[in-house]
Amino acid sequence: MAADGEDHWEWDDTLFAGAAPYYARGRLPYAPGLVDALAEVLELDVREAEGAEFGGRSRLIDVGCGPGTLALSLAHLFGEVVGVDPDEGMIAEAERGAVERSVAERARWVRARAEDLPGDLGTFDVAAFAQSFHWMDRDRVAATVKGMLRPGGALVHVSDLKTGERSTDGLPYPAPPFAAVDELVRHYLGPVRRAGKGVLPQGTPGGEAAVFARAGFAGPRRHVVPGGQLLERTVDDVVAGVFSLSSSAPHLFGNRRDRFEADLRGVLREASASGLFSERVPSTEVFVWRNEER
Repeated sequence: MAADGEDHWEWDDTLFAGAAPYYARGRLPYAPGLVDALAEVLELDVREAEGAEFGGRSRLIDVGCGPGTLALSLAHLFGEVVGVDPDEGMIAEAERGAVERSVAERARWVRARAEDLPGDLGTFDVAAFAQSFHWMDRDRVAATVKGMLRPGGALVHVSDLKTGERSTDGLPYPAPPFAAVDELVRHYLGPVRRAGKGVLPQGTPGGEAAVFARAGFAGPRRHVVPGGQLLERTVDDVVAGVFSLSSSAPHLFGNRRDRFEADLRGVLREASASGLFSERVPSTEVFVWRNEER
């Protein structure tokens, strides 16, 4: 199914092929106050009181969960979390993370596309899309997920704040040379953004609010969790970040993958003699929609 406005692009299962092992290390974290902010906004019972509306028996579905980044951070607030993702590697990483965090008994991971829902998964109190919705048949998935939420349940759309400027003033090490990295990727993969077996010359679609409104959700309430915290990044971290992206996933380089990585490391060494970089955590933007009758 093509993404909205991108009739020439169709999803295929190579979109993030090989990227999962790099994801946790390479991607910048959400703003550190996100979990507390969601607990407050959604009135989640952090004590997990048995029988409470939220807490011991409540359920979260994370649609397009990737390696479980959001679901695992919220698992202690729910009786059960269900992560859905079509990528085998992402599901494997999520399962590993659940064991490491000692929440495997309350986490379930389903390898499936969002378009395959509901899949007999039951009813949920909260549904989350964390920087994944743009890859889906959005109207279809929004309508399906609405039918999976209890009355009054919440749909949460989470993403990095795209309009925020992250200052590079006062950084102890150089910022990663993203412009040079992007130029290197284009040198290997061509000038048009790659995505699986296709291309996305116009990028992925926006306008999520209109999609959720068409599906009948009420809202939204917007919340911004402030970032700006300083991160120290190594060359390996930045390399992992590049390989974690759909537009530069390892499979796209074919038999030139090792050569590309060597050139990438060369660019990074030129930018920082110490091999260290500094970045600031982006602010996180959250929109909360409700499954309410209008």
